[in-house]
This record gives sequence, C-alpha cells and structure tokens, in this order.
Amino acid sequence: MLILDQTQTSRCLDWEALIGALDTMFKGDCVMPVRHHHTIEVPGEAAATLLLMPAWQPGQYIGVKLVSVFPDNHLRSLPAIHGSYLLSSGKTGELLAVLDGGELTARRTAAASALAARHLARDDASRLLVVGTGRLSVNLIEAHSKVRPIRDVVIWGRDQDKAERAATDARALGYQVSVASDLEFAARQADIISCATLSRSPLIRGEWLKPGSHVDLIGAFTKDMRESDDEAVRRARVFVDTRAGAFAEAGDILQPIASGVIGKEHVQAELAELVRGAVGRRGADEITLFKSVGAALEDLAGAILAFETAQQGSISS
Repeated sequence: MLILDQTQTSRCLDWEALIGALDTMFKGDCVMPVRHHHTIEVPGEAAATLLLMPAWQPGQYIGVKLVSVFPDNHLRSLPAIHGSYLLSSGKTGELLAVLDGGELTARRTAAASALAARHLARDDASRLLVVGTGRLSVNLIEAHSKVRPIRDVVIWGRDQDKAERAATDARALGYQVSVASDLEFAARQADIISCATLSRSPLIRGEWLKPGSHVDLIGAFTKDMRESDDEAVRRARVFVDTRAGAFAEAGDILQPIASGVIGKEHVQAELAELVRGAVGRRGADEITLFKSVGAALEDLAGAILAFETAQQGSISS
C-alpha cells in the first residue's frame, strides 16, 4: 500500500495534468452517489461537518474521501479542513493508497474551477480576484493561470494580515498580486471572481459584476451558506459541477430558488455537459457563474492521477 503525505500528494498533481484528468473523468463513466453529509456538534463552538464521498469506476478503481470541517479551528491556529482519501482496486477491493485528503481536495477543487473557467470565462480574461485567504487562495491563482492569461491578481479577505500572507506566497511563485481593502472596487474591476470562503451571507453583489465577467463560487457548501446575493445569480447564466450536489446543498442556488428569484431551469448545465461541448459562453458581454459543492469523481480522478504518477517513480519522499 502506498501512503502519500501532503507534499507527495501535491507533487503528484501537476496542474495541467490534473485539469486534464478531471476533463477526462467528467466525459467518462463514473458511479458517484451523492455524498453523505453529517453535522457534528462541538461543545462551545460552531458545529463541525463530516463528509463521506465515494466514487468508483467499475473494474478499475474505488475511492472514498473522509473530510472534517471545523470552522472554529482558526481559534487554535489549525486548518478548518482535514481529510484522507482511500483508493482501492476496483477488481479486488485491495487498498492501494492513502492520500492526504486536504491537499487532494484543495488541488482538485481549484482544478475544477479552472476547468469550468476554460469554458465560461472570456478568452482574454486577465484580472483575477480571489475572495478568501485559506489554502485554496494560491491554488486558485495557479489553476486559473493555466487556462486564462492571468496577469493581475487581487486577494481580498476579512483579515488583512492573512490576505497579505497569501499574497506573499503567490508572489513567491512569480505572480503579480496585490491585496484589496475594498471588495466592491476589486469586484467591479475583475474579469474572474473566485470565492473560497466559509461565509454564511453574501459577499459578492450582482450590481458589482461587469459585463463579460465570470464568477466562481467554491466555499459555501451547505444550504445555509452563500457567497453571492440573489442579484448575482439572477443576472448570470448559472452552471454547476453537478445538479444533484447543487440542488441538495448549494445555498447560492437553493436560497434564490426558495425566494422565487430563479427556478431550477435557471441552471444551464453541469460540468459534464460543459466539457462535452454542449453549452458554454455565448457572448463577450454575458455574465457567467459557476457554483461547485464538490463532486466525488473529482477526488477519484485526482487520486488515480497521484497514485499512477507515484507508481511511475515521479516523486521522492
């Protein structure tokens, strides 16, 4: 059995290869039950979440991810998300590998956003606004830069010190990054807005979105969470990673449906339809919005890529 720690998992998930692996997996056949989602009480703190995400390719691979989300972990200087991924043989059931679930999640999530942006963001989109300062912030910069000519990056967060640290990390990788103090101003200028937060109330307002912009919503993953307001969803052509996931958990979609602002038909397509070329951006001035809550096939695609890369001897301890 192979065990890949955070560093090794990262080394096995080259951005271009990972985006390609997701593209292939969304085009192919993968069995993907809707994930299990359990609320875990934490005495004296915000409730935590336990996620179980299975997926398999018959006769090839079986995978399951176990993830815990503890929103108040920042109080003890720990990441909010912890997880592990178990990859098994689809022929024998033998456990093949255990991967760092947090790194796999962060990288496949950013890669899925980039894959959607390849079909939805304008070809000339060059200004990226990242909303949020967690581990995904730099990943989103790296991934989007693989599919669009990103030249100018702005990071916004409620904590300016954390935003500065994220910007420093991105600059170390060669990106031109600044920190925004005014979210509205930054959003009005952006070609792509990528949000990765645990917000329970809207951050991005529809009135701020310029013609031709693309909004990428990642962080809010329950019915009670959201990163955009009703106007943003109403103005945009909306796409999701999967309809099953979005209609079960995505507050950014479910709340405006519940209030009558949009109907389910407002969701144009899911990512599998995008990568197959059935739909996409229709014009330079339209606003597009991609909402993801995470799909187990994304983890499986990343885990297979990491396992097979490691088997080829492409990493070291």
